[in-house]
Amino acid sequence: QVQLVESGGGLVQAGGSLRVSCVASGGTVSTYTMGWFRQAPGMEREFVADISRSGGLTYYADSVKGRFTISRDNAKNTLMLQMNSLKPEDTAVYYCAARSNPYIARLTAQYDYWGQGTQVTVSS
Repeated sequence: QVQLVESGGGLVQAGGSLRVSCVASGGTVSTYTMGWFRQAPGMEREFVADISRSGGLTYYADSVKGRFTISRDNAKNTLMLQMNSLKPEDTAVYYCAARSNPYIARLTAQYDYWGQGTQVTVSS
């Protein structure tokens, strides 16, 4: 069973950049499809981006496409999300997730493991 721990959140001004990371332990991350989700106060958790086991396939929510980049380093058991041109509406708790199924997915129910989340706040 894999454990996921996010880090790298913080406070940034609109237009700025931030990178959040997720380190996996207790399993071989290369066997998991990985994704990033976020949840703003009073809102449902929503899909941000996901990446295939090899890193060769990535998908993004329309709201972040062109601004965010998901990547993974299987040798370091690490998943990253580079966030550029941040907007106040990107403010949320960002969660790392993993699923055993080899196909990438966008629904929270399709993921098996979750981290505890890291807060990202974008000021205007």
